[in-house]
Amino acid sequence: MTSFLPATTESLDLAVDAKDPSESISILYQVLDYPSSSPDALRMKEQAITNLTEHLREQNRAEDLHSLLTQLRPFFSLIPKAKTAKIVRGIIDSVAKIPGTTDLQITLCKEMVQWTRAEKHTFLRQRVEARLAAFLMESKEYSEALTLLSSLVKELLIYVPPAQQGSIDLQSGILHAEEKDSKTAYSYFFEAFESFNALDDPKAVFSQKYMLLCKIMVSQADDVAGIISSKAGLQYLGPDLDAMKAVADAHSKRSLKLFEIALRDFKAQLEEDPIVHRHLSSMYDTLMEQNLCRLIEPFARVEIAHIAELIELPVDPVERKLSQMILDKLFAGTLDQGAGCLVIFDDSKTDAIYPATLETISNIGKVVDSLFVRSAKIVA
Repeated sequence: MTSFLPATTESLDLAVDAKDPSESISILYQVLDYPSSSPDALRMKEQAITNLTEHLREQNRAEDLHSLLTQLRPFFSLIPKAKTAKIVRGIIDSVAKIPGTTDLQITLCKEMVQWTRAEKHTFLRQRVEARLAAFLMESKEYSEALTLLSSLVKELLIYVPPAQQGSIDLQSGILHAEEKDSKTAYSYFFEAFESFNALDDPKAVFSQKYMLLCKIMVSQADDVAGIISSKAGLQYLGPDLDAMKAVADAHSKRSLKLFEIALRDFKAQLEEDPIVHRHLSSMYDTLMEQNLCRLIEPFARVEIAHIAELIELPVDPVERKLSQMILDKLFAGTLDQGAGCLVIFDDSKTDAIYPATLETISNIGKVVDSLFVRSAKIVA
């Protein structure tokens, strides 16, 4: 008999329908043991963690919550840092709601501080350290609490209001996206979304829009529909999210035609948004190059109009792109504009003997020069 259950909606429903809390807890643990790390499985596991945390809190099982936090460490490496922080804070908060657990809370926080230092979760570490300082004060461990707070004050000189923090996270995400670090950018956009969402700030929809952009940029376009249909996504349904869904569909199908349709139908949301437009332009160029290289591969000579027909784009942009690709040496060829054809050359392979021969001649020259110097000294 397997010790795990698939991380699916059906398994979560099974836990909800369980006859008692113990059975429900057992089912949720089995869902967490499911070995898959697909995007859908990770989403289901996140929900299972939330449900399990609530059940353990209701049953006053503080030690089990402590163990759960340790057990989840490998899982945290599979999800964005922002989601990790949310789960950790949720479990710590749940332990705090159980009476008589002050010592356990201090132990748990100290362990998490060590772990966050090792994993370089700076923001999460600072938040956990702040909670730890509060617990130490409650336990009258004033000296240790003040030492910890003094260290924190050096890192955090001022309080940052949630709206301002959201703006900082949003800008941080934009900068990381510019550096092609889409995974880190997604974490910042997610953090910004949570801040703006809590404040009912209209910027929340832009944060979510950029979250979807990051998913597309790391070739996880299939996740976009799931994010949009989630509880948080449904609050912000509208042209911005519809635009990203259209782009994700085009990217998944590797279709330039669908890409063009999305850019035409959602011009205001895509082309007039400088953040999205910059990344989509790069993505479009890359997709076009990949499709053209695949289409011209069987040919030695082919009409440009035929290539344009195959790729379902007008002749002029296809001709310009082929010219650019030749100049960038993405393939060897030339455009016969008089005949309207593309001529593809065989890849010229460098003869390995030629550079080796040059090196040999150079070495012989050095030997001759050395012998000449020695003979000159003897004659002298």
